[in-house]
Amino acid sequence: MTLRIAMDARHIRDFGIGTYIRNLVHALARIDSGEQYTLVLPPGEIEQFETLPGNFRTVPYSHSDLETTDHVSFPLFLKRLRVDLYHIPLNRVPLCMIRPYVVTIHDMSRQVFAESGFRNQLSLYRSRRSLLRAAKVIAVSEATRRDAEIVLGIPAAQIRRIYNALDPRFLSREFSERGSHNGDWEQFRLNTLERYQVGYPYILYAGNIRPQKNIPRLIEAFAVLRGELSSHPKYDSLRLIIIGDEISKYPDVRQTANKTRAGHAVRFLGYVPFDTLRAFYESAAVFAFPSLYEGFGLPPLEAMACGTPVVTSNVSSLPEVVGDAAVQVNPEKVFEIARALKNVLLDDALRATLIERGYRQAARFSWDDTAREVLDTYRQAAKKRP
Repeated sequence: MTLRIAMDARHIRDFGIGTYIRNLVHALARIDSGEQYTLVLPPGEIEQFETLPGNFRTVPYSHSDLETTDHVSFPLFLKRLRVDLYHIPLNRVPLCMIRPYVVTIHDMSRQVFAESGFRNQLSLYRSRRSLLRAAKVIAVSEATRRDAEIVLGIPAAQIRRIYNALDPRFLSREFSERGSHNGDWEQFRLNTLERYQVGYPYILYAGNIRPQKNIPRLIEAFAVLRGELSSHPKYDSLRLIIIGDEISKYPDVRQTANKTRAGHAVRFLGYVPFDTLRAFYESAAVFAFPSLYEGFGLPPLEAMACGTPVVTSNVSSLPEVVGDAAVQVNPEKVFEIARALKNVLLDDALRATLIERGYRQAARFSWDDTAREVLDTYRQAAKKRP
């Protein structure tokens, strides 16, 4: 019997969730021609899925899940689709959601770091309620699965760990967007560095700048490191480049940079196009990611796929994601972060080992494997139809 599945793809433009939706959909299209899929999308996003096979259809829906009325209006809309199962690819489930449905949890930082207070307790209650009502819960790492079980009390049998994977574009030498690069990737990389006036070695961080990302400690560690390498023939002009959120949203991060002697050597670039990001990954001396909490943690894998050695945290999901292919540090110890960065910069044998292991580690994660496990989860969940 053919299974009819609807996926809430309204967050297709979001940086992390959008990557998950897009790659999962295309992988499902590659591996499964039997089940029927309905993608619920904002009207302006329909075109990017026009090349999907015949067992996929797209349905426009113009309302956001941030609207209060979404708790009722979206379930009513889904009910008219007449499908067997619904996939909500992030833990923002309408209160009146019809069952059976599958939820994907990408990050539980809001729940793990929740403070006391009515609003936070209400948020915890809603998260727990939506997951308990789900037929199946997909956690993107073992750490996230464990947090859902311990923090929210979700039964272990209800949760399935299914890893995320890299955007395939990181494994390709092709360009993701059209431009005047004439198909020459190496020339594009050099032109990118020239355009941003980067003529010095740099440590790279890519991602958002929320508090749990630990950027102030990274800046402090960089200041220590730069002082130690001030007379080094290669790294005396070392810089720290941060790609991600607009720094204006996080004045405390800018203040931390200004308080250090190395503040002038920290650059905040905000968001950059995909090809530009890949060029910065490939050109970095080290990728630093001392996050305090990650649901999965894709940036270290992205850096590995680009041949860049990685220094990251030894907490939450990061050890299981990076394996032995990165130097792991206590993210709360500034001098430990600085020492690890220095070792990777100066030890050529360590750099070569990390780069080789990094390529292998990044290749372990596959969207086709992810899609096979998700499809199996759909079929299990559909059996729990009320």
